[in-house]
Amino acid sequence: MANEKVLSHLEANRQHHVDQLCDFLRIPSISSQSEYNEDTKRACAFVADELKELGLTVEVIDLGGHPLVVAQTEIRPDRKTLLFYGHYDVQPVDPLELWDNPPFEPVIKDGIVYARGASDDKGQVYTHIKALEAYIRTGTELPVNVKFIIEGEEEAGGESIYRYTEQNPEKLACDAIIVSDTTLYNETTPGICYSLKGLAYMEIRVKGPDMDLHSGSYGGTVQNPGNALAEIVAKLKDADGRCLVPGFYDDVLELEQDERDAFADLGYTDETLCGETGAPAAFGEKGFTTLERMWARPTCDVNGLSSGYGGEGAKTIIPSRALAKVSMRLVPDQDPDKIAAAFQAYVKEIAPAGVEVEVENHHNANPVLVPRKSEMFKAGMAALEQGFGAKPVFIREGGSIPIVGTFQECLKSPVLLLGYGLSTDNIHSPNEKFHLDNFWRGIRTSAFLMEEAAK
Repeated sequence: MANEKVLSHLEANRQHHVDQLCDFLRIPSISSQSEYNEDTKRACAFVADELKELGLTVEVIDLGGHPLVVAQTEIRPDRKTLLFYGHYDVQPVDPLELWDNPPFEPVIKDGIVYARGASDDKGQVYTHIKALEAYIRTGTELPVNVKFIIEGEEEAGGESIYRYTEQNPEKLACDAIIVSDTTLYNETTPGICYSLKGLAYMEIRVKGPDMDLHSGSYGGTVQNPGNALAEIVAKLKDADGRCLVPGFYDDVLELEQDERDAFADLGYTDETLCGETGAPAAFGEKGFTTLERMWARPTCDVNGLSSGYGGEGAKTIIPSRALAKVSMRLVPDQDPDKIAAAFQAYVKEIAPAGVEVEVENHHNANPVLVPRKSEMFKAGMAALEQGFGAKPVFIREGGSIPIVGTFQECLKSPVLLLGYGLSTDNIHSPNEKFHLDNFWRGIRTSAFLMEEAAK
């Protein structure tokens, strides 16, 4: 049980912590858009200054992209060390017209804060800072050593944190790495995530004539890149939702029966999915439940398509070019490099004659599988139960956090994926939100975790 002075401090400062979070959320730290570079620097300074005020040794490390904040308390050899990871950058806000309120002017309604970055990841990473603050402000001895590495390129695919981790494993040495960039299972049930999907993100570019052509003058004389791309995309999956890239499923780690049983016990239905998403029906690879497809089966999805004229009214052209962005979410034992190479070869093979096709691999991430029986994993389960007042369940995550694989490889320490958001928080979408009850419970969980890890 966390120290009563710590818990009393957290209870007394609930509104103050929300006010501070809103100050953080007002900074438009969109890392992928250069016009926000100065704002992204401000978000970095916001985090660094808070940690300095708490007496931590803080380094702001610029490796050519958006800086890293690396900080630590006094390191005592007789205590366990926890490394907390998060990111201060956020996704772009487009389409802006779909926001109910300006994305960087936080609005609180019915106990929920709405703003870009509220759940992904400012609200979640801030829970750890506030938990640490409670120990320091009350003069309570820390039960563990604490380190932070907080980056500003997670939403832009930057390389700084990978380079730093690979080159400085001794500086980040720890007994466990805590990542809060995932979700609870649902509004009443906390979950501890033990697997993340990997990623191979591809771009298909199709070129036909040198310029757009009049569709009356030249129709039927040259291959239309828009039609050609549609033909390629149609051959990526079959009618049962199964990816047609050769070798795609060769290395997939199949679910154990106890995992399938545990997923079934959660009671997630197709009706639940449709209620969350507004989709008219569930769809996916046959032979698997919705949760199994979401959490433990690889996927292949078009993320964007563009070709020709899409404005108001009509414009009769044969477009010169067409483009598709495609992401493949991968599961344990799949190799992103191998899958990307197979995808490139397959697209070239199925491309129709009369066009030039290029396939680019933008970036990859390895899938992650976390052992569920380590002592630190048990500490995370205990902290979640105390912080949220309910027994947590084991969950997987369909998304990717690429740095987790690098942490595992370089630091050789267990990773705890303790997420405090919800799958319905609209991350990466308009009207992103974070339930304040989960914010406060997340802070308590982080405080409990320090006590549990010390055991």
